[in-house]
Amino acid sequence: MTSMTSMTSFDATSGLLTDLYQLTMAQGYWQHGRAEEQAVFHLGFRSHPFKGSFALACGLEQAVEVIERLGYDHDQRAYLATLTGNDGRPLFARGFLDWLGTVRPTVDVDAMPEGTACFAHEPLLRVRGPLVQAQLLETALLTILNFQTLIATKSARICAAAEGEPVLEFGLRRAQGLDGGLSASRAAYIGGCVATSNVAAGARFAIPVRGTHAHSWVMAFPDEREAFAAYAEAMPNNCVFLVDTYDTLRGVDRAIAEAVELRKRGFEMVGIRLDSGDLAELSKAARRKLDAAGFERASIVASNDLDEYRITALKRAGAAVSVWGVGTRLATAYDQPALGGVYKLSALRADADQPWRRMVKLSDTPIKTSTPGILQVRRLREAGAPVLDVVYDEEFGPPEPGAVVRDIDPLSDQTMTLPRASEASDLLIPVLRGGERVGQAPSTAQIREHAVAEYASLPASVVRLEQPERYGVALESRVAELKRALIEAGTGRE
Repeated sequence: MTSMTSMTSFDATSGLLTDLYQLTMAQGYWQHGRAEEQAVFHLGFRSHPFKGSFALACGLEQAVEVIERLGYDHDQRAYLATLTGNDGRPLFARGFLDWLGTVRPTVDVDAMPEGTACFAHEPLLRVRGPLVQAQLLETALLTILNFQTLIATKSARICAAAEGEPVLEFGLRRAQGLDGGLSASRAAYIGGCVATSNVAAGARFAIPVRGTHAHSWVMAFPDEREAFAAYAEAMPNNCVFLVDTYDTLRGVDRAIAEAVELRKRGFEMVGIRLDSGDLAELSKAARRKLDAAGFERASIVASNDLDEYRITALKRAGAAVSVWGVGTRLATAYDQPALGGVYKLSALRADADQPWRRMVKLSDTPIKTSTPGILQVRRLREAGAPVLDVVYDEEFGPPEPGAVVRDIDPLSDQTMTLPRASEASDLLIPVLRGGERVGQAPSTAQIREHAVAEYASLPASVVRLEQPERYGVALESRVAELKRALIEAGTGRE
């Protein structure tokens, strides 16, 4: 089946998927003749999620779709015409709304490929083009990349805790709405899950889907054995029996009895699922029963509010679980509901013949001070493993090995010498030029493969759950000096 990759649930109002202040600023730029002024914005985050030291970039494909659809049709502009200011008069001028109807995407976008390991204070995505267009894209880009990056990172942490055993994403029923559920299922798969229970996500993104029956199935029959027999008759090639509706270990016995009958018919029980109780002890007891009955290959699936910490604890307790079903705590990023990404203006020029004017957002809180320039991220690797990222300005050029660079963390004043690495590559690659897509988008499975490889390449000290070490990200010396000068000048711009 061909995947349906588009996230089209809000196509009819895509131009309105923004905060009102983006449109009020757009009218202001238009009124002052600055709508076509060239701008550079960068999207990134200031601190790592889940008290960790890394993230996996995710959501780019949906972000590109939003950019490609940038525009305002008659109905959208008619709605905007109904909005009023505090004096009751129209908020938007008729001329502006007419002009808004002519807007089509012409921006250049460079971004880290989805699944790429990324770190605080470095750009994941860069938008360069007309000021109004770049401004109107801010809200949608942030909501897409913030959420999917968060979920992909959570998924990677959970899958690492499972130590190679398959993790299934079961979070749709507890997700933040249907659109949130779709995004969560996609990002969880990219982060490492092997399948989802979300059938719509399976169809739209070509993700494997898994699922059998719920407690209600068992309760709908006179007794548990009859429920298992009825399910086996209806779905003989999909039998994972949920055994904890009444008495878990008796449920295991009844599942085994039905598995014997299935085998007589030429089918094999896939396994059993535990959804409550002491999962460590119940899984060990269930494993002994299954093995003694000749069902050594039957899986034991565990669910019930799992995350990376609980899976780690269950493994330490010797749980005999072979498949992990993770729902609420993955699909909602339960312990950190938002990434906190930001989208900041870093350079302006009136037209292509003028030099760029670089700028920073000043703040009394150092972590909120942005970095000026037309930024790129260079990753240094040794034997395939990342050792250091350097953020530099494309017009200044990358630093040479042996150059002194500065820690990018605003709270640090450390410098370091750039090592001579066996491989160096720039992470922000062309995605759109003049609003047109560059190259072919990878499949969801290819993105997942990249994400899994990226996670595996990171140092164990960086990805560990407890007290992870910080990965090194540096600021090229000329950018660092420019940033310092702009801060000291107090103007925020050259």
